[in-house]
Amino acid sequence: MIARFKDLCLDAANPRLLGAFWARILDADVADAGGEDTRVDPRAARSGAESIWVNQVPEPRTGKTRVHLDLRLAGAEPSALIAAGARLLRAPSGDVTWWVLADPEGNPFCGFAARKGTQPGPFELVVDSADPAAQAAWWAGVVGGTAEFGSGTASLVGAAGFPWERWVFDAVPEPKTVKNRMHWDVDLVDPEPAALIAAGATLLREPQDESRWWVLADPEGNEFCAFAPRPIG
Repeated sequence: MIARFKDLCLDAANPRLLGAFWARILDADVADAGGEDTRVDPRAARSGAESIWVNQVPEPRTGKTRVHLDLRLAGAEPSALIAAGARLLRAPSGDVTWWVLADPEGNPFCGFAARKGTQPGPFELVVDSADPAAQAAWWAGVVGGTAEFGSGTASLVGAAGFPWERWVFDAVPEPKTVKNRMHWDVDLVDPEPAALIAAGATLLREPQDESRWWVLADPEGNEFCAFAPRPIG
């Protein structure tokens, strides 16, 4: 294991507006993260890995995002999410049993009807992939867990620090063309990311100023941040 899953980050034009929306639908508190940035902390979270950092960026959202959350709804349909400000993009049809929605800045996410024994909120992190099996196997080598393979999909379960049921990689025909608006962070085991780079990650940016994280990309170009361990004492 090279790293542990740390949390999610979401690019935003208006972090306060977007953070307030995600707090409403996730039953979460909003914390000031400095400047215009915010952090969404679900009240029922079992760890800080369920937090979403909402960070201001200058560039507008363009192209299809390749990373999204699947949410379990509180009821049979997503009317409460729509009332909170979500926009319906697609209703269930045929074999598709879930709703596709978008937040106020157009970032899509999926809503699945409640099931007995489930709690509302995120249960899967989903990443569009050219080669889902290779992606799941690569990330299993980074954060541990077990990769499971299906037809056109693969998933990772039991990854270190991962707070939800599954980390899913789904096959899509189109290539990645723009920066992902949602990305994940990891905590490194070692003080620097040499093992990640040796495993096939690409270094995009060294730590800047007093920051303690590197920006990297996985084998399919998905950006993520890797944080050095905090000093002890």
